[in-house]
Amino acid sequence: DEAVRGTCEDASVCKRFAVSVGYWKDPYIQYFVRQAKERKAPEINRGYYARVHGVSYLIKAFLKKTECNCQIVNLGAGMDTLFWRLKDENLLPRKYFEVDFPMIVARKIHNIKSKPPLSKPIMESHSGDSLLIDCHSLDSSRYSIVGADLRFSSDLEDKLKKHNLDIHLPTLLLAECVLVYMTPQQSANLLKWAASTFPVVMFINYEQVNMTDRFGQIMIENLQRRQCNLAGVELCSSLDSQRERLLLNGWETARAIDMMKVYSFLPQADVKRIEGLEFLDEKELFEQLMQHYCICWASKDSSNL
Repeated sequence: DEAVRGTCEDASVCKRFAVSVGYWKDPYIQYFVRQAKERKAPEINRGYYARVHGVSYLIKAFLKKTECNCQIVNLGAGMDTLFWRLKDENLLPRKYFEVDFPMIVARKIHNIKSKPPLSKPIMESHSGDSLLIDCHSLDSSRYSIVGADLRFSSDLEDKLKKHNLDIHLPTLLLAECVLVYMTPQQSANLLKWAASTFPVVMFINYEQVNMTDRFGQIMIENLQRRQCNLAGVELCSSLDSQRERLLLNGWETARAIDMMKVYSFLPQADVKRIEGLEFLDEKELFEQLMQHYCICWASKDSSNL
């Protein structure tokens, strides 16, 4: 688990570097993670740009459809800053939940408590009784952080309900590079739980794909060298396998597209702007990298939203 927890730090450092170069704006990430000691490759920065914008596009579509009368559950959220960014845009759902390993949650809560730019927005959006905060959980009326192991979904549901999860509210679940670290059975249990618990629900999964080719094998070997085992990588063999996993576990509709396709869908004026930030020598490497990640989204919708 330690190597998996380490990926949280890696992702945060990469995002902070890309933000510092000007790929997108995030005034909050600096409070969670140190600036990278060395430059990150332009391919990595553009990849994170596409990831952040692609996922954000789907989240905002869900928020607009539900007119924010919904809840978001960010699974394996790490040092993500989405709650604060949505608040700034006046797009907060009724409640925003984050779940991660207790150790990561403890670190995040420490940062929030010690940094007013993070704690103030939580206080401003809070109403009602006193705010609960201890070392492994934080609960306000609009934002909760829960320390839990996603491999055990019954434990997860209990903890979320203690923090006022409302299963009757349209719900968006978000997982970015999370399911791949679970065995296929564990991720199936989590997906089944989500599909059977909420009547109106959407799941967004950002993850590796096309992992059976040579480039995918090199990615796996690089992670194994760092003791990081992709326990669920067999489900990342193709866009079809990613879609099927969702359909087999109780979801009504499922779609998946690779990140090169996502990149081509992004607003072209902004893509032009970010392509001017750094020179990209190896277009081929960038394309290969982007073809090995994807965004999948699935829904189950009893009210035809």
